[in-house]
Amino acid sequence: MVKCTHKGCEKEFKEEENVDNACQYHAGAPVFHEGLKGWSCCKKRVDDFDEFLAIPGCTHGRHSTEVAASAAPAPKAAATEVKSAPTASHVTKEGVEVYGKAPAPPVAVAAPAKVEEAKPEVIEEDDETVPVPAGTTCKRRGCGRVWKDQATSRGNGEEATCTFHPGAPIFHEGSKGWSCCPRKVLDFDEFLKIEGCKKGKHLFVGSSSESEELVDCRTDWYQTQTNVILSIFAKNKEDTKVTFGKQSVDVDIKMKGNKRFKKTFPLFTTIDVENSKFTVLSTKIEINLKKDSGISWASLEPSDDIKTWTTFGVLGTGGTVGSKEMYYNADSPLNFVKK
Repeated sequence: MVKCTHKGCEKEFKEEENVDNACQYHAGAPVFHEGLKGWSCCKKRVDDFDEFLAIPGCTHGRHSTEVAASAAPAPKAAATEVKSAPTASHVTKEGVEVYGKAPAPPVAVAAPAKVEEAKPEVIEEDDETVPVPAGTTCKRRGCGRVWKDQATSRGNGEEATCTFHPGAPIFHEGSKGWSCCPRKVLDFDEFLKIEGCKKGKHLFVGSSSESEELVDCRTDWYQTQTNVILSIFAKNKEDTKVTFGKQSVDVDIKMKGNKRFKKTFPLFTTIDVENSKFTVLSTKIEINLKKDSGISWASLEPSDDIKTWTTFGVLGTGGTVGSKEMYYNADSPLNFVKK
């Protein structure tokens, strides 16, 4: 197989499988300004370098093996504007801007005090008891290898060796490189091609020995006569599982930084499990609960303190409104005639 050269894709592919819309990539150039990072072809901006590399492409097409021409130099005014940016994610005392997760600044000490010794470098390793989903890319910077199977990706062959950068990316006065090795280049594409300076094993899933932080996520919901839509707002998702029960829904979201949202939502009444579904979006999880009947839900979860029922425009409006009485859809088996 050959490797696609499109920015943001760079996946291996077979020519016979190279069809229209097989490739999702960025047609523009990288843009770094005042600590924010993104692409000139789309609007999304992030402040972390790893998140920048993970921004999904905004253009679809066929994979390519052609080497892209170097981007034209930016206008002088724009270059001046970028150079005048006050801070990056980390700035050293020499004025070098470091993009990405930077180490914490050293503790200030008095002149006669002994400077605290640097801690030994700790390289995270995979927990090999954890299964790796097909198509997973190594998380180490500068590697890019894709998981194939246990023998190939974790064996003793060439594809099991990870060549990566343990340091952070550094951009300074037009030059680009890594804090862990001396090579510096001017072109961004050449920067991405700088070979790693350290060898080891791949990192596909990370270590399960780290303490996991359970977090809370903002939720919201609304309903129609046939469905209840629950939104859970969460970014940087790595894995999402939603399990539907007759009167409950279990949600398990794993996020970057070893964070996790895990909750069981008891539901106001029963749902149609087979026809309920969920969608993973960039900023949230959207869970579509199919109602068993046309009954309006007074709340998402069961409650003894119900003062207002939600109805569907029975007062003549176009949207849902509040009412002091329950309303049933016309085809609901629970429909009743108000006396």
